[in-house]
Amino acid sequence: MTFPRIAKVDYLSDYRLRLTFTNGEAGEIDMRPRVTGRSGVFAPFNDVAFFAQVRVDGETVVWPNGVDLDPIVLYLETMHPNQAKTFSDWTPEGLTTAA
Repeated sequence: MTFPRIAKVDYLSDYRLRLTFTNGEAGEIDMRPRVTGRSGVFAPFNDVAFFAQVRVDGETVVWPNGVDLDPIVLYLETMHPNQAKTFSDWTPEGLTTAA
């Protein structure tokens, strides 16, 4: 099994995104805790208008400053948020269908 990638992103409001994956699954994710209050390349994300400029490039989401996020992590956090909490614990075989 290979992990799905991002096929479509919709900016909803505030720091919420709706992600549609290449396997047809879709879900919403709140990115605020992941991208705000940080420095360096993430500093522009403190402005929600900048965050709203998200788009799909290739198989993941990107922003105008070149920041992109791992589509596997986004899939796991969006579709399986109550599963394992560390990336090393996640395997395709260990995932259960989200209720």
